[in-house]
Amino acid sequence: MRTDSSPGTLPAREHLPAATAGTPVLDVVIPVHNEEKDLQPCVRRLHDHLTRTFPYSFRITIADNASTDATPDVARLLETRIPEVRSFRLAQKGRGRALRTVWSASDAPILAYMDVDLSTDLNALLPLVAPLISGHSDLAIGSRLTRSSRVVRGAKREFISRSYNLILRGSLQARFSDAQCGFKAIRRDVARILLPLVEDTGWFFDTEMLVLAERAGLRIHEVPVDWVDDPDSTVHIVKTATDDLKGVWRVGKALATGSLPLDRLTRPFGDDPRDRDIMDVPKGLARQLVGFCVVGGLSTLFYLLLYSGFRLFAGSQTANALALLVSAIANTAANRRLTFGVRGPGGAVRHQAQGLVVFGIGLALTSGSLLALNAATSDPAHSTELAVLVAANLAATVLRFLLFRAWVFADRRGDDDQPTPAAGSVRHDDPYDQRGSYDQRGSYDPATRFRAGEAPDGTWGHATDATMRPQPVRPHDTDPGDTR
Repeated sequence: MRTDSSPGTLPAREHLPAATAGTPVLDVVIPVHNEEKDLQPCVRRLHDHLTRTFPYSFRITIADNASTDATPDVARLLETRIPEVRSFRLAQKGRGRALRTVWSASDAPILAYMDVDLSTDLNALLPLVAPLISGHSDLAIGSRLTRSSRVVRGAKREFISRSYNLILRGSLQARFSDAQCGFKAIRRDVARILLPLVEDTGWFFDTEMLVLAERAGLRIHEVPVDWVDDPDSTVHIVKTATDDLKGVWRVGKALATGSLPLDRLTRPFGDDPRDRDIMDVPKGLARQLVGFCVVGGLSTLFYLLLYSGFRLFAGSQTANALALLVSAIANTAANRRLTFGVRGPGGAVRHQAQGLVVFGIGLALTSGSLLALNAATSDPAHSTELAVLVAANLAATVLRFLLFRAWVFADRRGDDDQPTPAAGSVRHDDPYDQRGSYDQRGSYDPATRFRAGEAPDGTWGHATDATMRPQPVRPHDTDPGDTR
């Protein structure tokens, strides 16, 4: 069960300090592959815009992933001539790999990226990162699909983009409007825990990151943008769409089975310390009541259908017991996952055993009601039986919710009995994985950071994946078929 004190829980959001000596507030990453023509004008235009309009210190990081043309030379030239520019070279392709590697190594508290073609109007950059700086939001995305956005692009790409977002809404229940716009930002304290959960290394990286963040309850801010399509885009639409659909299936399966540790990304209820000092106040009661009512309504319909089916060949008591048993198992599983937020197989057998005890109480109530009805009349009508059972189930439902909340799915962890964080999670007493960053309260500490592209010994270099190793490389990270 998710609790505010669970391992890996994010601290309350805090407004970043107005200035942090020696450390940029914003790190804008530009992932590139064979962009020798567009890279220099893009970086110079972005640098000029940030210099004129952005009130905080900034850095521009060129993430070159396996370019085979003169892109690395252009990146090094820009790094030499512009103090705020850094270059970072990876030996393997994949936009997601480039972003995850550079973001994981960056010392800036706000991390952003944009496509090298600068299709998105740069006037949206400050509105994009402002909610992250203020502590209001965890991630921010530019959206081309809101009513106030202004977009110039062909009918084919418009159709593909809107169809893809409809697929996300229908299959993954995504509520954000535009997953594919190359204009996004994230707070670093969120990225350090969220990025290791994102598996994709290509174009689906954005979508997977947003879906996991949204499912974990993080706040995603959307900014309407003005966007002009790049007719020279090198994106392979068919292959990208196919890989995206495979990613949708993989993430949907992981969410359905509860295999993702999204409880590492929970936030406290509020940022005011008083919100965390209130004692003996149940958390999430309203949400749990809504979820329980929805599950209960569906379970009641399921129970009545089962009872009517069993009643064709069995007596009322036998049909009631069988229908209640089957629906109780389904009800416990649904409430465990949807109402009380328990994910993974841990404790499932115990929860079902306790659910059967609750089922026994419900059976006693409904069976007692049938006995009372049969005592009152020797041959009750089927509709009368159903009416009595509905009334008895309503009483049993109230009792079931109280027992589920206080006994079956109650949080048994005390303050002195915290479980050990799972492998790969980041402990609060070891913030930023020993690279320095935020302390246990989320306060920014630049003293122990190193910059994007900089080795731990303080030297700069055009590092590869092996230089940084922000997390273990997965088998598909070296997929030779990745043409992106």
